[in-house]
Amino acid sequence: MPHRLLQHPLAQDTLARLRDARTPPSAFRVAAHRIALLLIADALADLPTDEQTVTTPLGPAPARVLAGDVAIVPVLRAGLGMLEAALTLVPDARVGHIGLRRDEETARCSRYYARLPEGLTRSHVLLVDPMLATGGSAVAAIDLLKAAGAQSIRMACIVAAPEGLACLDAAHPDVVVHTPAIDRELNDRKFIVPGLGDFGDRLYGTV
Repeated sequence: MPHRLLQHPLAQDTLARLRDARTPPSAFRVAAHRIALLLIADALADLPTDEQTVTTPLGPAPARVLAGDVAIVPVLRAGLGMLEAALTLVPDARVGHIGLRRDEETARCSRYYARLPEGLTRSHVLLVDPMLATGGSAVAAIDLLKAAGAQSIRMACIVAAPEGLACLDAAHPDVVVHTPAIDRELNDRKFIVPGLGDFGDRLYGTV
């Protein structure tokens, strides 16, 4: 399974807050932003850079600046909870949106919206979706990104299930998943166990 496990103590501490059923939506949003900053920084750690020189108040200094285009693509709606953190780190990134709805009976997803930046062939694309459960939504999103020309794709999620990682590996073995947690399994309703509940509902207080 192509993945990178983020074991930073700050990420693990924040994950504990997200898992806690007593965490209210206001604190959940703060924790989501905090863990997304750490996770996305790790996911983008291998972006290419150019060597340049900048002038400080005391003289010239060598510098490394990002080289190439970055595109952030959240899966609606839960992925929006990670977008602000991504743009804090890469304010010049372009943003696309993919709307996928999961049928609670069959666990299959259907697309209801897609708006992607043009020219993804030259972009480093980061797909953000907090929960990787069955993997169906991630596969559908990456199918769409590749159809739009994306060649460099990585994914950041806050909690992953082994079933989702296996599904994504089978369909897109070139896409690395960055996550701080791989949980035990999916239950009979295809929810991650132990997980943290419905991320979008807890983020927006619609539980």
